Amino acid sequence: MPQPLAYRMRPKRIEDVLGQSHLVGPGKIIQRMVAAKRLSSMILYGPPGTGKTSIASAIAGSTQYAFRALNAATDAKKDLEVVVEEARMSGTVILLLDEIHRLNKVKQDYLLPHLENGRIILIGATTENPYIAINPAIRSRVQIFEVYPLTPDQIVQGLERALADKEQGLGNYPVTIDSTSLQHFANVTNGDIRSALNALELAVLSTPANEDGQIVLTAEIAEECLQRKRLTHDKDGDAHYDVISALQKSIRGSDVDAALHYLARLLEAGELLIACRRLLVIAYEDIGLGNPGATERTVAAVEAAEKLGLPEARIPLAYAVVELALSPKSNTSYRAINAAIADIQAGAVGQVPDHLRDAHYQGAKKLKRGLGYQYPHDFPGHWVKQDYLPEILRDRHYFQADPTGKYEEALAQYYNKIKSGKG
Repeated sequence: MPQPLAYRMRPKRIEDVLGQSHLVGPGKIIQRMVAAKRLSSMILYGPPGTGKTSIASAIAGSTQYAFRALNAATDAKKDLEVVVEEARMSGTVILLLDEIHRLNKVKQDYLLPHLENGRIILIGATTENPYIAINPAIRSRVQIFEVYPLTPDQIVQGLERALADKEQGLGNYPVTIDSTSLQHFANVTNGDIRSALNALELAVLSTPANEDGQIVLTAEIAEECLQRKRLTHDKDGDAHYDVISALQKSIRGSDVDAALHYLARLLEAGELLIACRRLLVIAYEDIGLGNPGATERTVAAVEAAEKLGLPEARIPLAYAVVELALSPKSNTSYRAINAAIADIQAGAVGQVPDHLRDAHYQGAKKLKRGLGYQYPHDFPGHWVKQDYLPEILRDRHYFQADPTGKYEEALAQYYNKIKSGKG
């Protein structure tokens, strides 16, 4: 079975790598390693289809070292042993280890000594943040480089290269494609050259030649072969958490357009539950007392979205995002509970005052439980001055109002009245 176009078009020299100029450009770190033939083990991390494997292949081609590729999740220890034995017999081997974040301890312990003696140059590839997902024993022995999504222009360059290449590409096919259609392949794959190349190959192979013998690729054909916008969004990967973080920070920063963008990315990736959960957190953490009505309406919007499901769920969630982003912001209650928890974790607990303790059992009076408690509803204004906090925390103030709306301003006024003893 023939290999996919993306596989066949992997660069054989470091100069042929698309993008990633911060790593492989003139004078940059990987280019320097290759030029000096002083390679060190590394981890490349970034979204799918951005060139991690291509960089490894190009390094091997530029240095003439043997190149082997394994998968940390599916290949066994015996597969590593074969690579190590090859390195013993013939010298240095470059090992591309895909999904390196899934390398188990047995395989890791076997591999580590061979990294240290230089027989194996490890190039790990992962979509997950290595500072979170990779074992420290591996991290301490490698350099970590981030690989970025390709720009549409860089993807167009790769597509044009494939259309012209008569050995590994599509150069032997009489293809006619205008710039608009080519841009379509580049624009909707979100920096993923692999998806763009494979969609282009499908388009070429599945489109009959016209009367002039030409395979004419249109934007409609491109759309059909791509089907839909392919989001670079792995629910277990780094990009997933980046989008969630960006959604919350955009709402917190009152940028409604950015917030809608990140909500759309989550929904297009099918992450309805994650979007709902995050909006509930945002409503109470970042808006809270600034606009309590918006918080309540967000709960209702989430409930509606869960009942509706996608695609209709986008409508109530967008309603919530717009209101939250444009609401006055308050994290007063969020800061208050964090401060209270910090005291508990620091050991500042103290005993519940006797007059507040449960007195609904026989013998409670002998223990002085509940004695002296004053029922606020028996007093004017439904308030009476008495102590509620444990003795060691009597003067502690967790509620620190910073009003941005009328509701919190009213709460702050009442709080100050209570604390002044006027009730």
